[in-house]
Amino acid sequence: MDTQIYIVVFNVRVTVRLFTTLRELAGKRIETLQFNSGDITVRRVLEKLAQKNGGEVQDYLFKEKTVRDHLQILLNGRSVSLMEHLETPVKNGDEIAIIPPVGGG
Repeated sequence: MDTQIYIVVFNVRVTVRLFTTLRELAGKRIETLQFNSGDITVRRVLEKLAQKNGGEVQDYLFKEKTVRDHLQILLNGRSVSLMEHLETPVKNGDEIAIIPPVGGG
C-alpha cells in the first residue's frame, strides 16, 4: 500500500483586528488567517473571516455578497477606499482593521 504525505505550506498570514460589535460576535479582538495561495485580496480575507466565524459575523460584514457600506476597512492603517477597495492585494504580514461607524454628538 502506497502512503502519500501532503504538506501544505501557508505562505500568507494576515492579521485582522475586530472592534465593538464585530469583536463581540467573533469573541476575539484579533483573528489571524492563513492562506496557501497567491492573489489574496481584502475581499478574500473578509470572506474567510466570515466563513471561519459563522453566520452572525457573516451578516455583520455582508449584505448578500456585498460588504456593508458603513464599515471602514483599513489595510496597514490606510483606508482601502483610497486604494483598490476590496480588490486591494494583501500580502504576508499585512494587518486589516474593520472599523464600525462612529456616532457622536
